[in-house]
Amino acid sequence: MSSPTPAPLPPHISFATASLGGIGGWCVVHPFNSIAVRSSLASTSGTPFNLSHVLKNEGVGTLYKGLGAGCYRQLVYAGARFGLYEDFRDRLHLIRGKTDFASRLLTGGAAGGCAAYLSCPMEVCVVRMSNDASLPEAERRNYKGVYDAFKRIISEEGVSTFWRGSTPFVQRAVMVGCFQVATYDELKNTYARMLGQVKNSLPNVFVSAMTSGLIYSAVTMPLEATKNRMAGQKVGPDGKLPYTSTMQTISKVTKTEGFMGLYKGYGAYYLRCGGHTVCMFVLVSLLREKYALMA
Repeated sequence: MSSPTPAPLPPHISFATASLGGIGGWCVVHPFNSIAVRSSLASTSGTPFNLSHVLKNEGVGTLYKGLGAGCYRQLVYAGARFGLYEDFRDRLHLIRGKTDFASRLLTGGAAGGCAAYLSCPMEVCVVRMSNDASLPEAERRNYKGVYDAFKRIISEEGVSTFWRGSTPFVQRAVMVGCFQVATYDELKNTYARMLGQVKNSLPNVFVSAMTSGLIYSAVTMPLEATKNRMAGQKVGPDGKLPYTSTMQTISKVTKTEGFMGLYKGYGAYYLRCGGHTVCMFVLVSLLREKYALMA
């Protein structure tokens, strides 16, 4: 059972609702992202991550550090990832005359990669601000906020620093585009057909988003861990960076910590991925319903 196909949204509404949905979802899951980042990076400082210890010594507020940078990132990343996906999908439909799962995977991956590259500067700020409190006091950067982090990174390390770790981030984003956005779009049709749901209804959006969040969190966690380590690293005593590429980082972590070292913080990461996927797509759906009523 499906609802009539709605008229295509104007591009600016498509991008705006995607960005607002991404920001709203991120406000909900940012603490889980902080936990996931700090748990993933804890082994690099030799100090096991203990959430109760962190909350006792730093307070709940520490989990919200980097929230501003996260919201700025979602403004670009979520808006471009979902907005570009819909644009690419519809343009490909005009060329092929149909939209199937292969089309969704192709356009989802392309949109995800483009969105990630554009939002790399904010991603670096998020990782650093979320993890700063876990570093030894002498090594902390003590950024005062998003703009301070942005300016200091440029002045102290150069603009290219924003794209340090961009390869695993873009690779992960390509997979997110495939396993979150494309599967979500496909699952809406599948659940509507199998469960008799109305496509784009709240139950249809919810179960589709939950399923796509579960799939993509499991697939992308190793690249998330790689991205975090490369974005948060510092030059060692030998003047060299410890992590130089995606495969080198994965190989080094696997060798020293075992393959499951790439899944440290997975519980929080899944809550972040699944929670953000559900919140984002539900908010996008509600915003677009509101727009349709006002149009």
